Amino acid sequence: MRTLKKTWPFHVMLLPAMICLIIFSFIPMLGIVMAFQDYKPWLGISGSQWIGLDNFRYLFEREDSMQVIWNTLIIAILKMVFNLLVPFIFAILLNEIRKVGIQRTIQTLVYLPHFLSWVILGGILLDLLATDGFVNQILGSFGVKPIFFLGDNNWFRFTVILTDVWKEFGYNTIIFLAAIAGINPSLYEAAEVDGATRWKQTRYITIPSLIPMAVVVGTLALGNVLNAGFDQIFNLYNPLVYQKGDIIDTFVYRTAILNGEMGFGTAIGLFKSAISMILILVSYRMAKKWAGYRIF
Repeated sequence: MRTLKKTWPFHVMLLPAMICLIIFSFIPMLGIVMAFQDYKPWLGISGSQWIGLDNFRYLFEREDSMQVIWNTLIIAILKMVFNLLVPFIFAILLNEIRKVGIQRTIQTLVYLPHFLSWVILGGILLDLLATDGFVNQILGSFGVKPIFFLGDNNWFRFTVILTDVWKEFGYNTIIFLAAIAGINPSLYEAAEVDGATRWKQTRYITIPSLIPMAVVVGTLALGNVLNAGFDQIFNLYNPLVYQKGDIIDTFVYRTAILNGEMGFGTAIGLFKSAISMILILVSYRMAKKWAGYRIF
């Protein structure tokens, strides 16, 4: 009670946020019962027929459902790998620039795309990557035939991963630059006295010091392995690339919102959420075990 008397203003300060969390996050979770119903909007949750696990059986029986899950895993894992590897390398290279002004200018330029929405970038990319767009015009000057980047199944995944890395790697670099800034300067001074070159200092000091942070970033990213980027895919894909580009989130949008199969769409979303929760718990355990990182 003595502690509560001292801290009650902080609890009151948290109250509005907790009310919003309950209203917008916890109460809507009651809607997951639709995953076990043949849900009809005009009947509501109370009037819709209860069908148990039929929606989940249907999920695994449909050929396009398994293809969507496979697409999601491929795109998400490749994004996770390259969004870890590219910022890691770029941070090391950027750290080697000795002129602070040039370093900050480059850093600012590369992380600016992070602040642009995929609605804006989607429109830009549709023009740049069209068969008669700027990119194909450049390729054509080297004798390359026009490539249908956003309409060819063989090119769509590559395009999605490349554009996502381009958008996010500059911002993700900040994490590794912060880790580099925390390295003890005396390690570099001692290495320089021993005659170590810049490459050897990077190899034996910088890279090993960044490995724990890379482990943390990589393991925590496992929780999002089923999030392949709805905003990006939705603004770039079309029926021509459903086979290789359709992911769980866009599939749920089409089945639940456009086709009216809300029970089936809810079942897919619940399946994804359950797997994501398990992966988040596993990733936190891995981060704690391998890098000593913990949140709770």
